Amino acid sequence: MRRPIIAGNWKMNNTIADTKTLINDLKPLVKDAQCDVVICVPYTDLATAVAETKGSNIKVGSENVHWAEKGAFTGEISAKMLVELGVEYAIVGHSERRQYFGETDQTVNARTKAALAAGLKPIVCVGELLEEREAGKTEEVVVRQTTEAFKDIPDDELVNIVIAYEPVWAIGTGKTATSQDANDTIKIIRDTMANLYCPKCAENKVRIQYGGSMNPKNATELMAMPQIDGGLIGGASLKAEDFSKVVNF
Repeated sequence: MRRPIIAGNWKMNNTIADTKTLINDLKPLVKDAQCDVVICVPYTDLATAVAETKGSNIKVGSENVHWAEKGAFTGEISAKMLVELGVEYAIVGHSERRQYFGETDQTVNARTKAALAAGLKPIVCVGELLEEREAGKTEEVVVRQTTEAFKDIPDDELVNIVIAYEPVWAIGTGKTATSQDANDTIKIIRDTMANLYCPKCAENKVRIQYGGSMNPKNATELMAMPQIDGGLIGGASLKAEDFSKVVNF
């Protein structure tokens, strides 16, 4: 019932020329995908990405979105600006935003609300640090982050939101949670959503990705797990062939 969704997060990579090449290499490789396909690209690449994906099954997302409609926020981009470009998704609360740029559970909630209000589909990231995992606090962390992210968000918006579980210790490190570990933690997140909303809502409406170094080698095993509805892909999304292998898991 939950349609899988594979989203690439390019991070701070690719010029406009790189973007054109990568998208045109990717389009024929994913045209028959049995999942939703999204590429989240740097702001300078968004207009090019929207133009190059037109008519294809690839949707475009941003890597962040601000919580305010407009104002004195130098260097930031509003949801309305993104929608005007033709962007459909926005990553919210990525661990690198939390780690380097002061993102908090409260600003994640504010960004998520702003994205929804403008018609964007937020990809809301939650996940524990290595020291939190080693201290046995994984459940505590993901329950708190999920609860705060969805504060005052009505249940009719759940179909427009994707959650990405990204264990911070597994991002860009080559380390990956076992498929069972990933599945178990995503089950905790889904149970949290069931408590916040209703069991049927969590089961039928909430899509939860795994975002910790999913790649062509482990995608099939991870996607076979009953709780995992997709992936938020970092490094493997920068090569058309690798990303297509994940998409076509």
